[in-house]
Amino acid sequence: MLAIVHTVALTGLEGHIVRVEVDAGGGLPGWEIVGLPDAAVREAKDRVRAAIKNAGFEFPSRRITVNLAPADIRKEGPGYDLAIAVGLLAATEQAPADAAGSILLFGELSLDGSVRPVTGMLPAVAAAVARGFPRAAVPAGNAVEAALVDGAGIYPVVSLAQVVRFLQGEEGITPCTADVYALLAEGDESGLDLADIKGQPAARRALEVAAAGGHNLLLVGSPGAGKTMLARRLPGILPALTPEEAIECTKVHSLAGRLAPGQHLVTRRPFRAPHHTASAVSLAGGGRVPRPGEISLAHNGVLFLDELPEFPRDALEALRQPLEDGTITVARVSAAVSFPARIMLVAAMNPCPCGHFGDTGKECLCTPAQIQRYLGRVSGPLLDRIDIQIEVGRVAYDDLAAAPPGENSAAVRQRVERARAVQRARLDGSGADCNARMGVREIRHHCRLGRDAHEVMRLAFRQLQLSARAYDRILKVARTIADLDGSADIQAPHVAEAVQYRNLDRKYWA
Repeated sequence: MLAIVHTVALTGLEGHIVRVEVDAGGGLPGWEIVGLPDAAVREAKDRVRAAIKNAGFEFPSRRITVNLAPADIRKEGPGYDLAIAVGLLAATEQAPADAAGSILLFGELSLDGSVRPVTGMLPAVAAAVARGFPRAAVPAGNAVEAALVDGAGIYPVVSLAQVVRFLQGEEGITPCTADVYALLAEGDESGLDLADIKGQPAARRALEVAAAGGHNLLLVGSPGAGKTMLARRLPGILPALTPEEAIECTKVHSLAGRLAPGQHLVTRRPFRAPHHTASAVSLAGGGRVPRPGEISLAHNGVLFLDELPEFPRDALEALRQPLEDGTITVARVSAAVSFPARIMLVAAMNPCPCGHFGDTGKECLCTPAQIQRYLGRVSGPLLDRIDIQIEVGRVAYDDLAAAPPGENSAAVRQRVERARAVQRARLDGSGADCNARMGVREIRHHCRLGRDAHEVMRLAFRQLQLSARAYDRILKVARTIADLDGSADIQAPHVAEAVQYRNLDRKYWA
């Protein structure tokens, strides 16, 4: 007898409905799974056999063929176990075939017949609902995650026997629901506060401007000046994730298997800080069937690269496309996959190998050739894509010993959220949600300069020999500074401050 059930295969975040066709016919006993299965899918034969027997069903002594259609899409992972098992029980008339074919089935089977959670549940269910399959039986551990999809009817299951009883109508299962707003409200804060930073008023201001406009940021300074402390406190002043952003982040983290046990939703903006030995593949993503890398895992959050010149050159150059487009495309022999990558890049670096070039408190021991070679590891095109460049100087003793703390993150975050609200209203319908993501048309429309501001920009463009990209990015930063000041127009002081954030590359790299 032939039975057909359905599940979903993922290629990146794109899902495809898979028909699991199970035929239990005559002939010598045997079992074949076809349809481009990987090793984990082929191993399902042993898991399914043991699960069926231990769940109290009869495993047939027949010639079994399982076809995962369409056959030209690679099937990966253990998430097909439940569909194969139910299809086999339906083919041997131990489960109702009609009911089994009307619901999507996800889950890995343990040998005792229990259903284990799998990765990629949220994008899989979202793809299924978009293709007209709103009902799904999923592992209980994935149920809340799957229920985040609007219009999905999610039935949490714990065992193969329970699934069969549900299909036979002998046991009812209450559909799972999830409240995105309630889950976001439960998200805890990082505990890192800007009040911990002593001194560094210019760097704190640059951090606020970067957060208000979503701008990329480069911190240059001697070891111990506080670059890493500043960067790690950036998420605390960023606006809270919207429900749409939280679901986007959760899709990526679910696909990568990065959700912690019991975590159903990413509730805080991601902060990813890969080690400087990370390869281009670990940053961009890869594998035979590409998986998300650190850039995509930082989607809607912060990617922090400490010791920027120490990263491999090809890894740094992999940042160009996502910084411009907000997506990253990973091409491999088996597939080309695009992942979302709207990130804030925050980079920190020393000005030379010893770290003390330009330091008034300690002598630099590097030769000019060593300094030039070290700084040359960061390319000009990458620097051009960093909106704000700030020098973090050595903190004076009086600042360190000062008892009163600085302004806390909550106060700064209020100003950032007010500026972001102005930007969302201004850019409504354009596809951008902050100044850093404005396109050429939005820049020309929303970043017009008055006479005095125009003269400041003209002088800076001529003296600093700015590129066209740098010109646009200065306008974006000036627009953000004006938003923080509550000004509808970009004035000369706003342009002057924005220009100051673009002169480090002339100091160190020119």
